[in-house]
Amino acid sequence: MLVGVLYLNTLKGISQDSLLFRGQLSAWMNYNPDNSYSLNSGIRYIPELNNAIQLKDNKLLDFEASANIYGTAAIMPFDSLDTGGKIKPYRLWARYSSRQFEFRIGLQKINFGSASILRPLMWFDQIDPRDPLKLTDGVWGALARYYFLNNANIWGWVLYGNNKIKGWEAIPTMKQVPEFGGRIQIPVPKGEAALSYHHRVADSRNILNNELQFSDIPENRIGFDTKLDLVIGCWLEASWTNKEKNVGIYTNQEIMNVGMDYTFGIGNGLTVTFEQLLAAYDKKPFELNQSVSFSLLSISYPVGIFDNINAIIYYDWTHQAAYNFVNWQKQFNNVSLYLMAYINPTTYQIPTQGDVDNFYAGKGIQFMFVYNH
Repeated sequence: MLVGVLYLNTLKGISQDSLLFRGQLSAWMNYNPDNSYSLNSGIRYIPELNNAIQLKDNKLLDFEASANIYGTAAIMPFDSLDTGGKIKPYRLWARYSSRQFEFRIGLQKINFGSASILRPLMWFDQIDPRDPLKLTDGVWGALARYYFLNNANIWGWVLYGNNKIKGWEAIPTMKQVPEFGGRIQIPVPKGEAALSYHHRVADSRNILNNELQFSDIPENRIGFDTKLDLVIGCWLEASWTNKEKNVGIYTNQEIMNVGMDYTFGIGNGLTVTFEQLLAAYDKKPFELNQSVSFSLLSISYPVGIFDNINAIIYYDWTHQAAYNFVNWQKQFNNVSLYLMAYINPTTYQIPTQGDVDNFYAGKGIQFMFVYNH
């Protein structure tokens, strides 16, 4: 809702064309005796190149190109070793922007919504809240946004070539068929509210059993979210996904989150976030027969200028299981150190938010080193 401000901040300090190179180097070591490989380690480098070209009338043309380069090693001491690695594009986009409009095309991150951690509108990313770096693959497509002077805004997007499962999807997108959607967000008393829509064609071949396999399944998603400042921050975020062919319990998906946060004036400021999530897969809309319910409590406290402690607790009411995660961060000029510990069930039922779920099944500790330049 603040594209004009964001644009001015981007333009601020840029009086001529600029080329900027920066990067992020991270390394981690995870020990989990409940995994088949008790030691997991890795190193990742994300080089990023940005170029900004100032145009007439306060318009801007800018570009970003970055890569995700990583290698991993899974070790069972004195027994076995499994290694891997990959180089792939991370972001690759071009953008034209003015004070109230922007158009971006290429490999980019698209996310929105009011929820903090358990996000029903996680349609196009898979950010894991336990990941200090908040890494997620982008999507290929074009995004246009227009921001009105009263802070209302309208979005439109077209995606193409994103055949891997993303967000909450259970069935991948059909190859070579574009996806499209949009969003409108308006100011309301004490906050803002928005409606979102997305259409795609799914492909259930080789995913479901024979009688539910289709090469083309039209799918429509409708999302609603609102966030209000009522002394404490409050939000509601919901998503309904409907497929136009019978694919069993995956025909309909309903996800809803209600949450709140508040910073207490204790010490340096204690921030507490609570969210309640209900997610269901149903053959018919809103049956809620195949549902899971999660409560989440997140507590964050800055110990000092350079240290912060964050704890996240999930409770799965359906399976009566608790997930516990704590992260200590120490920040230097360009270096961040993270020490994480977790105690979780060995059978993982938490809603998918990334590709590291098996990493955190059971109990263990993880150390991460991050250098930004």
